[in-house]
Amino acid sequence: MTVLLVTGTSTDVGKTVVTAALAATATAAGLSVAVCKPAQTGVAPGEPGDLAEVERLSGVTRSVELARYPEPLAPDTAARRCGQPLLTLAETVSAVEALGDADLTLVEGAGGLLVRVGEFTLLELARALDAPVLLVAAAGLGTLNHSELTTRMLASAGVSCAGLVIGSWPEEPDLAAECNRTDLPRLTGVDLVGSVPAGAGKWDRERFSSAAPGWFQPGFVDRAFAAGR
Repeated sequence: MTVLLVTGTSTDVGKTVVTAALAATATAAGLSVAVCKPAQTGVAPGEPGDLAEVERLSGVTRSVELARYPEPLAPDTAARRCGQPLLTLAETVSAVEALGDADLTLVEGAGGLLVRVGEFTLLELARALDAPVLLVAAAGLGTLNHSELTTRMLASAGVSCAGLVIGSWPEEPDLAAECNRTDLPRLTGVDLVGSVPAGAGKWDRERFSSAAPGWFQPGFVDRAFAAGR
């Protein structure tokens, strides 16, 4: 089983679009892909969530969502407020492992690395699965601190960081964004392996899927596939 977890330095940094781009890139490379979203918040029953967006952009059809809560809060808080039980680490690991016949299973977290997905954090899930984590970062001010804090936490927990991806690279980057692109790998010690253009999540599938492989370093998906085995 090959698993790659996707987390962010915070919320709204582009995790879902990066997950879709990874799925499209792996599919273009001839890999079968499954996607797991353990906990979806801020979406009512029957409404399209993050997995629907990943499927729309990448064409991946095998996906699983384990829990859904209507309020746009951290999953554990949202679960308590609506009276639903918290996801357990064991049931989440089992659900991911059930997707193991796919060449690559992507697991998208909620918010940042230490957000409680249920009774556990994405960091604890990565340790339980012995899987690397890809970190999605913002382009602008604040990203250096958030990225270094997250990569240090991964390192201290003994979890491999598969790389950094800028989740939304502006069409006209300002000075901070341009400097951050150089400083992110220098300060974190983690390679910047890709960046997704701002607004790509609004593209149609054909345009998105054809462009996505060019957003990552050549061979990155192959290396991530090997690292997650």
